[in-house]
Order: sequence, then C-alpha cells, then structure tokens
Amino acid sequence: MAQEPTRHVRQDARLSRDALVASIAGFVAVLMVGAAYAAVPFYNWFCRATGFNGTTQVATSAPTAAPLKRAVAVRFDSNVSGGLPWKFEPEKTEIRVHIGEVTTVYYTVTNQSARTTTGQAAYNVAPLTVGAYFQKINCFCFTEQTLAPGEKREMAVVFYVDPSIAGDRDNDSLNTITLSYTFYPVREPAARPATAEGLDKRASARMDNSIS
Repeated sequence: MAQEPTRHVRQDARLSRDALVASIAGFVAVLMVGAAYAAVPFYNWFCRATGFNGTTQVATSAPTAAPLKRAVAVRFDSNVSGGLPWKFEPEKTEIRVHIGEVTTVYYTVTNQSARTTTGQAAYNVAPLTVGAYFQKINCFCFTEQTLAPGEKREMAVVFYVDPSIAGDRDNDSLNTITLSYTFYPVREPAARPATAEGLDKRASARMDNSIS
C-alpha cells in the first residue's frame, strides 16, 4: 500500500515537469515570432548603416574635400516589376565620374496605361562592397511616384562616391559601379485601408451635411 502515494508523487512531478517544458516551449515560440517581426526593420537599418547587400547610403550634403583624380565608370540599370505598365529608362546608360564628385543623372518614366498608377523604386549597387561608399543626396526612390494615364516624368538622382573608398584595399581594383533601380507597383490610394484620421474626416463631413 505504501507504493500508491509514491506513484502519485511521481505522477505529480511528471505533470509539473511537463507543464514547465510546455511553458518554456511557448515562451520560446513567442520570442521567435517577435524576433521575426523585429528582424525586418533591423535588417533594413543594418543595410542602410553598413551598405550591406549593396544598399546605398543617404547623404545630406556634398563632401567637403576636393574630388580625387581617380575616376570610375558608373552604369545605370532600370527595371519594372510585373503589374506596373511603365516604361523606365536612364537618360545615359554609363558615365565616368571622379571619386568625390557630385553628379546628377536623370531617369525618365512613362505610364503606358490608360489609368493612373503608382509605383515605388527599390535600388542597390554592384559590386556589393561599394554600397557603403555610394552616397545619394537626392533620389526619386524615397517617395511613391503616381503617374496619370500617358504621363511622362523626368526624375533626378544626385550622388557621389565617398572619397574614403580610396583607403579600402578591397576596392583598389574597382573600375565600374552599377546603380540598379526596380519599380514595383503600389496599391492605389483608394484601395488602401482607411486610416483612423480618414474615417474621422468622413464622419465629420457626414455630420456637416446632415446639419446643413
């Protein structure tokens, strides 16, 4: 008879251990989900801060030092993702610039459809090691672009190659940089979920109409 309490004690201990394991597993699962959501903005910040994966940098002003004698060729690539009826191309496909020289180039984009469409560009440079040195002062990729039917628009990119690249031994043999853009479709504003501010404005408008 003395074995019966012992058996209950073992069962209680096993249940407690199982509950503890389940709690830990649940906590780890929640932690992993949270980490997955946090990884996206962290990855974007990391790319912008380091130039990883060819992500270019954003400059607020021109370099203070004079341009170097060393020059490189900069090629311009343009692409349009499926679902966006645009023609997108650079004014020039290649130019030669001195390192540290502020340069302005232009792209043109044309909406070839009979409806208003919106797109936004993503970008990177190749080789990927140049991302940390390719500084953009102005770029159309920072905002959404909405084009009316048949509209053609000229868009500028202002950039320079940071002179500090001259001290990077890994880029001693660098002769060519490729700046690549791809436009992706963006949902029409009317199709986007309504914001709380927008709902408040609509409600106020309905109230004003009912009063009048």
